[in-house]
Amino acid sequence: MSRTSSRVDFRTAAAERDCGLKFRSSVRFGRVACLALALALCAVSSSQPREANWFEKNFWLSGPRYNRAVPGCDYPPALDRIIANFRTKEFRFWNSELRIVGVENIQQVDFLPWAAQSIPRRFCSGVAVINDGGRTPIYYSIAEDTGMIGMDWGVNFCVVGLDRDWAYNPACRAARP
Repeated sequence: MSRTSSRVDFRTAAAERDCGLKFRSSVRFGRVACLALALALCAVSSSQPREANWFEKNFWLSGPRYNRAVPGCDYPPALDRIIANFRTKEFRFWNSELRIVGVENIQQVDFLPWAAQSIPRRFCSGVAVINDGGRTPIYYSIAEDTGMIGMDWGVNFCVVGLDRDWAYNPACRAARP
């Protein structure tokens, strides 16, 4: 019996040696493959900056690449969006019939006031004409890729005196650059 068990031990030891050599070679190959992958990723990430295409904006999410295509302060769809959002907020949350009838004296306050990698924004001001006959300052910003699911530009605004939830308090200071 001792003879049989010693043969089994030799066979087991030989099998373990062969397995160990195969394992070591696969570990070396894995390390070389990881190094090659890391070098390839470094090379790809150091390419020239460019604007994100439609696929990258929606699925890839590789990072911010803005083309700084922000509409002007007097862009009618932006003003329409402000008017509609103000009406919705007043009616739904404050049970008010106030509406913005128009916006006068529109001026650009600033464009890209922060660091270069920030979201491009155009800060604007004007005078909102309210349907109760009042005229009050309005501050708003139009920013790239901040609209519905990041597909287009978005608008944030504050009407002085009608910021009832104090989101931009005091006197809409947080809505300015």
